Amino acid sequence: MAASNRKKFQKMERNLITLDDPKSPISEQYRTIRTNIQFSFIDEKMRSLMVTSSSPSEGKSTTAANLAIVFAQQGKKVLLIDADLRKPTMHYTFRLNNYTGLTSVLTHSSSLLSACQETNVENLYVLTSGPIPPNPAELLSSKMMDNCLQQLHESFDLIIFDTPPVLAVTDAQILANKCDGTILVVASGKTEIGAAVKAKELLAAANAKLLGVVLNQRKQREGHHYYYEYK
Repeated sequence: MAASNRKKFQKMERNLITLDDPKSPISEQYRTIRTNIQFSFIDEKMRSLMVTSSSPSEGKSTTAANLAIVFAQQGKKVLLIDADLRKPTMHYTFRLNNYTGLTSVLTHSSSLLSACQETNVENLYVLTSGPIPPNPAELLSSKMMDNCLQQLHESFDLIIFDTPPVLAVTDAQILANKCDGTILVVASGKTEIGAAVKAKELLAAANAKLLGVVLNQRKQREGHHYYYEYK
Protein backbone atom coordinates (compact mmCIF):
# COMPACT_ATOMS: atom_id res chain seq x y z
CA MET A 1 0.00 0.00 0.00
CA ALA A 2 1.38 3.38 -0.96
CA ALA A 3 2.23 5.73 1.90
CA SER A 4 -0.47 8.22 0.88
CA ASN A 5 -3.14 5.52 0.73
CA ARG A 6 -2.01 4.04 4.05
CA LYS A 7 -2.23 7.49 5.65
CA LYS A 8 -5.72 7.99 4.19
CA PHE A 9 -6.81 4.54 5.43
CA GLN A 10 -5.59 5.26 8.95
CA LYS A 11 -7.37 8.61 8.93
CA MET A 12 -10.66 6.98 7.92
CA GLU A 13 -10.53 4.39 10.73
CA ARG A 14 -12.77 5.31 13.65
CA ASN A 15 -12.09 5.02 17.34
CA LEU A 16 -14.34 2.15 18.41
CA ILE A 17 -13.75 2.78 22.08
CA THR A 18 -16.87 0.89 23.14
CA LEU A 19 -15.23 -2.20 21.67
CA ASP A 20 -11.60 -1.53 22.56
CA ASP A 21 -12.16 -0.14 26.06
CA PRO A 22 -15.73 -0.90 27.20
CA LYS A 23 -15.01 0.12 30.81
CA SER A 24 -13.82 3.62 29.95
CA PRO A 25 -15.83 6.73 30.91
CA ILE A 26 -16.47 7.45 27.24
CA SER A 27 -17.95 3.98 26.72
CA GLU A 28 -20.15 4.58 29.74
CA GLN A 29 -21.35 7.81 28.13
CA TYR A 30 -22.33 5.88 25.01
CA ARG A 31 -24.31 3.45 27.15
CA THR A 32 -26.01 6.44 28.81
CA ILE A 33 -26.95 7.76 25.38
CA ARG A 34 -28.32 4.32 24.52
CA THR A 35 -30.47 4.34 27.65
CA ASN A 36 -31.75 7.85 26.98
CA ILE A 37 -32.68 6.87 23.43
CA GLN A 38 -34.60 3.88 24.74
CA PHE A 39 -36.43 6.12 27.21
CA SER A 40 -37.74 8.02 24.18
CA PHE A 41 -39.61 4.91 23.04
CA ILE A 42 -41.54 3.81 26.11
CA ASP A 43 -44.80 2.97 24.37
CA GLU A 44 -43.51 2.04 20.94
CA LYS A 45 -40.77 -0.07 19.43
CA MET A 46 -37.77 1.74 17.99
CA ARG A 47 -36.75 0.05 14.75
CA SER A 48 -34.56 2.63 13.04
CA LEU A 49 -32.27 5.44 14.14
CA MET A 50 -30.42 8.05 12.08
CA VAL A 51 -27.22 9.81 13.16
CA THR A 52 -26.19 13.01 11.44
CA SER A 53 -24.53 16.38 12.01
CA SER A 54 -24.85 19.87 10.61
CA SER A 55 -21.43 19.89 8.93
CA PRO A 56 -18.55 17.46 8.18
CA SER A 57 -16.03 16.23 10.78
CA GLU A 58 -18.23 16.69 13.83
CA GLY A 59 -18.13 13.02 14.84
CA LYS A 60 -21.36 11.59 13.45
CA SER A 61 -19.78 8.44 11.97
CA THR A 62 -17.84 7.72 15.15
CA THR A 63 -21.00 8.21 17.17
CA ALA A 64 -23.06 6.00 14.84
CA ALA A 65 -20.48 3.19 14.97
CA ASN A 66 -20.12 3.25 18.75
CA LEU A 67 -23.88 3.45 19.30
CA ALA A 68 -24.31 0.44 17.02
CA ILE A 69 -21.80 -1.46 19.15
CA VAL A 70 -23.41 -0.67 22.51
CA PHE A 71 -26.84 -1.64 21.21
CA ALA A 72 -25.35 -4.91 19.87
CA GLN A 73 -23.64 -5.49 23.22
CA GLN A 74 -27.08 -5.24 24.79
CA GLY A 75 -28.12 -8.29 22.76
CA LYS A 76 -30.00 -6.57 19.95
CA LYS A 77 -29.40 -7.71 16.38
CA VAL A 78 -28.18 -4.44 14.86
CA LEU A 79 -27.54 -3.38 11.27
CA LEU A 80 -25.41 -0.29 10.72
CA ILE A 81 -25.98 1.18 7.26
CA ASP A 82 -23.47 3.53 5.67
CA ALA A 83 -25.89 5.85 3.93
CA ASP A 84 -23.26 8.49 3.31
CA LEU A 85 -23.13 7.61 -0.36
CA ARG A 86 -20.87 10.58 -1.11
CA LYS A 87 -18.10 9.99 1.44
CA PRO A 88 -18.52 6.51 2.93
CA THR A 89 -16.27 5.39 5.79
CA MET A 90 -17.83 2.42 7.57
CA HIS A 91 -15.98 -0.16 5.47
CA TYR A 92 -12.73 1.39 6.74
CA THR A 93 -13.98 1.51 10.32
CA PHE A 94 -14.93 -2.16 10.44
CA ARG A 95 -12.34 -3.29 7.87
CA LEU A 96 -14.90 -4.70 5.46
CA ASN A 97 -14.96 -4.81 1.68
CA ASN A 98 -17.12 -2.30 -0.18
CA TYR A 99 -17.52 -4.09 -3.49
CA THR A 100 -21.23 -4.42 -2.86
CA GLY A 101 -23.43 -2.47 -0.47
CA LEU A 102 -26.47 -0.23 -0.24
CA THR A 103 -26.15 1.16 -3.76
CA SER A 104 -25.76 -2.36 -5.17
CA VAL A 105 -29.02 -3.36 -3.51
CA LEU A 106 -30.90 -0.24 -4.60
CA THR A 107 -29.83 -0.77 -8.21
CA HIS A 108 -30.78 -4.47 -8.11
CA SER A 109 -27.16 -5.61 -8.51
CA SER A 110 -27.15 -7.54 -5.23
CA SER A 111 -29.65 -9.12 -2.88
CA LEU A 112 -30.26 -7.24 0.34
CA LEU A 113 -29.36 -9.77 3.02
CA SER A 114 -26.33 -11.09 1.15
CA ALA A 115 -24.90 -7.55 1.07
CA CYS A 116 -25.07 -7.25 4.88
CA GLN A 117 -21.69 -8.24 6.32
CA GLU A 118 -20.94 -9.70 9.72
CA THR A 119 -18.46 -7.83 11.92
CA ASN A 120 -16.22 -8.98 14.74
CA VAL A 121 -18.83 -7.62 17.16
CA GLU A 122 -21.45 -10.16 18.15
CA ASN A 123 -24.95 -9.20 16.88
CA LEU A 124 -23.60 -6.34 14.74
CA TYR A 125 -23.83 -6.32 10.93
CA VAL A 126 -22.84 -3.59 8.50
CA LEU A 127 -24.30 -2.69 5.11
CA THR A 128 -21.55 -0.66 3.51
CA SER A 129 -22.30 2.07 0.98
CA GLY A 130 -21.33 0.11 -2.12
CA PRO A 131 -19.97 1.93 -5.18
CA ILE A 132 -20.45 5.71 -5.01
CA PRO A 133 -23.39 6.63 -7.29
CA PRO A 134 -23.99 9.83 -9.29
CA ASN A 135 -27.47 10.27 -7.78
CA PRO A 136 -27.48 9.49 -4.01
CA ALA A 137 -30.60 11.50 -3.19
CA GLU A 138 -32.64 9.79 -5.88
CA LEU A 139 -31.54 6.36 -4.65
CA LEU A 140 -32.34 7.11 -1.01
CA SER A 141 -35.79 8.48 -1.89
CA SER A 142 -36.66 5.57 -4.15
CA LYS A 143 -39.43 3.05 -3.64
CA MET A 144 -36.71 0.39 -3.51
CA MET A 145 -35.29 2.07 -0.40
CA ASP A 146 -38.66 1.80 1.31
CA ASN A 147 -38.90 -1.87 0.33
CA CYS A 148 -35.41 -2.53 1.72
CA LEU A 149 -36.28 -0.92 5.05
CA GLN A 150 -39.43 -2.98 5.32
CA GLN A 151 -37.47 -6.17 4.66
CA LEU A 152 -34.69 -5.23 7.08
CA HIS A 153 -37.19 -4.57 9.87
CA GLU A 154 -38.09 -8.26 9.68
CA SER A 155 -34.46 -9.38 10.03
CA PHE A 156 -32.93 -6.93 12.54
CA ASP A 157 -33.98 -5.49 15.90
CA LEU A 158 -32.48 -2.08 15.13
CA ILE A 159 -31.21 -0.31 12.01
CA ILE A 160 -28.82 2.62 12.45
CA PHE A 161 -28.04 4.98 9.57
CA ASP A 162 -24.91 7.07 9.20
CA THR A 163 -25.78 9.91 6.82
CA PRO A 164 -24.11 12.95 5.23
CA PRO A 165 -24.26 16.27 7.13
CA VAL A 166 -27.65 17.97 7.00
CA LEU A 167 -26.46 21.30 5.63
CA ALA A 168 -24.35 19.75 2.88
CA VAL A 169 -26.98 17.78 0.94
CA THR A 170 -30.59 16.65 1.27
CA ASP A 171 -29.80 12.95 1.91
CA ALA A 172 -30.18 13.18 5.69
CA GLN A 173 -33.56 14.89 5.40
CA ILE A 174 -34.77 12.14 3.09
CA LEU A 175 -33.78 9.39 5.52
CA ALA A 176 -34.92 11.27 8.62
CA ASN A 177 -38.45 11.03 7.31
CA LYS A 178 -38.10 7.24 7.09
CA CYS A 179 -36.52 6.65 10.53
CA ASP A 180 -38.14 6.40 13.95
CA GLY A 181 -35.61 8.75 15.52
CA THR A 182 -32.75 11.12 14.71
CA ILE A 183 -29.64 12.05 16.69
CA LEU A 184 -27.79 15.28 15.85
CA VAL A 185 -24.07 15.34 16.67
CA VAL A 186 -22.35 18.66 17.37
CA ALA A 187 -18.66 19.24 18.05
CA SER A 188 -17.75 21.27 21.11
CA GLY A 189 -16.06 24.52 20.16
CA LYS A 190 -16.41 23.77 16.46
CA THR A 191 -20.06 23.58 15.45
CA GLU A 192 -21.49 27.04 14.92
CA ILE A 193 -24.73 27.70 16.78
CA GLY A 194 -26.38 29.00 13.63
CA ALA A 195 -25.46 25.83 11.75
CA ALA A 196 -26.88 23.61 14.48
CA VAL A 197 -30.10 25.62 14.58
CA LYS A 198 -30.44 25.50 10.80
CA ALA A 199 -29.86 21.73 10.82
CA LYS A 200 -32.56 21.33 13.46
CA GLU A 201 -34.97 23.40 11.35
CA LEU A 202 -34.28 21.31 8.24
CA LEU A 203 -34.81 18.08 10.15
CA ALA A 204 -38.05 19.42 11.59
CA ALA A 205 -39.19 20.38 8.09
CA ALA A 206 -38.58 16.77 7.05
CA ASN A 207 -40.80 15.57 9.92
CA ALA A 208 -37.85 13.98 11.69
CA LYS A 209 -38.28 12.87 15.29
CA LEU A 210 -35.23 14.57 16.80
CA LEU A 211 -34.42 12.61 19.95
CA GLY A 212 -31.55 14.78 21.12
CA VAL A 213 -28.10 16.16 20.53
CA VAL A 214 -24.79 14.46 21.28
CA LEU A 215 -22.12 16.94 22.31
CA ASN A 216 -18.88 15.56 20.98
CA GLN A 217 -15.18 16.36 21.50
CA ARG A 218 -15.75 18.24 24.74
CA LYS A 219 -12.69 18.45 26.96
CA GLN A 220 -12.97 17.09 30.48
CA ARG A 221 -12.13 19.59 33.19
CA GLU A 222 -9.75 17.04 34.66
CA GLY A 223 -7.99 17.19 31.43
CA HIS A 224 -6.79 14.01 29.87
CA HIS A 225 -9.79 12.87 27.82
CA TYR A 226 -12.77 14.14 25.93
CA TYR A 227 -16.20 12.67 26.48
CA TYR A 228 -19.70 12.67 25.15
CA GLU A 229 -22.81 14.25 26.60
CA TYR A 230 -26.42 13.68 25.71
CA LYS A 231 -28.51 16.83 25.72
